[in-house]
Amino acid sequence: MNRKRIAFLTAFVLAAEALMPLHAQAASRKEVDHLLRTLTVAESPAAADDYNADGIINAVDLTLMKRELLTPADIGEVKAQTVKEIAENTKLIGRTLTKDGVTWLVHSGASVECTVTGTEASVTIAGDGAVNSDEKYRPRYGVYVDGELIKDVVMSEKEQTVKLFSGSAQRKTTVRIMHLSEANNGAIGVKQFDVKSSAAKPVQPTAKKDLMIEFIGDSITCAYGVEADSQYVNFATSTENFSKSYAYLTAQLLDADYSAVSYSGYGIVSGYSSDGAKNTDSLVPPIYQNIAKQADYAEPWDFAAHPSDVIVLNLGTNDDSYASKDLETRGAEYQKGYADFLKTIRKYNPDAAIVCTLGIMGCTELYPYLEAAVQSVGDAKISCYQAPTQKQSDGYGADWHPSPVTHQLNAYLLADKICDAIGRESSKIGIDLAADGEYGAEIDKESGANGWPYFSDWDKSLNVNMSAAGTSPESAIAYVRNLNLPKGSYELSFNATPQKGIPLQYVVRNMSDHSKIYCTGKMNADGKEETVLKAFDMPAADDACEIVFFLGEMSTGITFRNVTLYKRA
Repeated sequence: MNRKRIAFLTAFVLAAEALMPLHAQAASRKEVDHLLRTLTVAESPAAADDYNADGIINAVDLTLMKRELLTPADIGEVKAQTVKEIAENTKLIGRTLTKDGVTWLVHSGASVECTVTGTEASVTIAGDGAVNSDEKYRPRYGVYVDGELIKDVVMSEKEQTVKLFSGSAQRKTTVRIMHLSEANNGAIGVKQFDVKSSAAKPVQPTAKKDLMIEFIGDSITCAYGVEADSQYVNFATSTENFSKSYAYLTAQLLDADYSAVSYSGYGIVSGYSSDGAKNTDSLVPPIYQNIAKQADYAEPWDFAAHPSDVIVLNLGTNDDSYASKDLETRGAEYQKGYADFLKTIRKYNPDAAIVCTLGIMGCTELYPYLEAAVQSVGDAKISCYQAPTQKQSDGYGADWHPSPVTHQLNAYLLADKICDAIGRESSKIGIDLAADGEYGAEIDKESGANGWPYFSDWDKSLNVNMSAAGTSPESAIAYVRNLNLPKGSYELSFNATPQKGIPLQYVVRNMSDHSKIYCTGKMNADGKEETVLKAFDMPAADDACEIVFFLGEMSTGITFRNVTLYKRA
């Protein structure tokens, strides 16, 4: 947009501004800056840019945003104010408990969120008895101002004050205090805000989202070890960060509020067991109805006051350490316990869609029992899916837990599954659309080619052992079929070591009309392993696609690993 155009729109605003009411939402400095970039440097617009909700993003929105940002809600003398009623003046996210004047953020991701208006502000944070634990097990929290992390603390004292902002001009900011570690290692308390402000109510709750998701899980949901340098690092709350959990990332993708009930090492019928003995001390079902298991927070949770639209249940990884020792008998026990817990969840959440999953850290032998449990309950609003097992190429967190990459990929997938469950259209962005494809090979023996395929479901690898070449590349093919690809931009990736001297060709095409080719390329001919990363566009949707590798000139074996087809836009 050129300067003359901006000047014209600004003049229009000055003439019409008095006739337009302020939008109900609160503007932040970050939103003002984004809108300014949208108007001047053509940055992609966001929903918040249309401030007056008239369907047009222009300088009118910018002027109204700036006017609210710079003008206090109530003009008056700037004075020091202390706000102690946290639960009444903020939005509470997750399972919290207010006791003795402190609002405790109990579970992973539990937060206090609000707007704060003033020239300067600070918040007083409290720690519970866990601050006296070994440093590795003390609770961790983060403080965010306008979406930016300004303080990241492993709590080691009973009370501390964090400065939020200061300056000469009054401003309105969005503030969030988030519990980053888990309930097993204590809670974080929010005691009071101290603000210098002219506003009658300097601290106010942010608006609730239209969608509310509850996540029930174990260490995976807690984001155990997500910030560790490698899988050989042991647990510490300093590397546990719920803001990098698939759960939090899913809520962000769907613009949803959330709550997490998650404990490392916990399960349905058995918690983690190092020797296969049943561990009944670490079970989620008996404590689900309470805020938390710990004695200080073991009060009933008010489900009616905190209704969820979606429940995500991700439990079974720890059960597997017990069930795998006698899968047939103990798998059936897990199945019954799972079905019983689904009924408990439904009792407290009568209207929610329930999405069940398992598999991020493996333990997939229990998934059929989970699936059978879902079927036995016979509830149309309960669905399930097997999550892809984490890959070495995506890295690992502490004690072989998921890495940031694995959490992000699972967030994309779960967001898509939730959209299916609630009837919302999904963009499919970030989804590996090759994950559910059919792997196999076709060998034309009449051409002289000979070989046999083997597909490993464990690591999704396809090996084709070619003992004789044919007359052309098409004499033998490996494939991933039955792919439903929406219109958009994609990234194809895989690993393989082609036979030396043969530049192996690959293609993405329609299964029946082979003239419809969307992507093609050739691997190296030097006989070395290659990781292919190929971007391409689908100009239109095609619900019958395949990835094909042409092997007809080869006379040795080849294995295709990590075949993925991610939708990027």
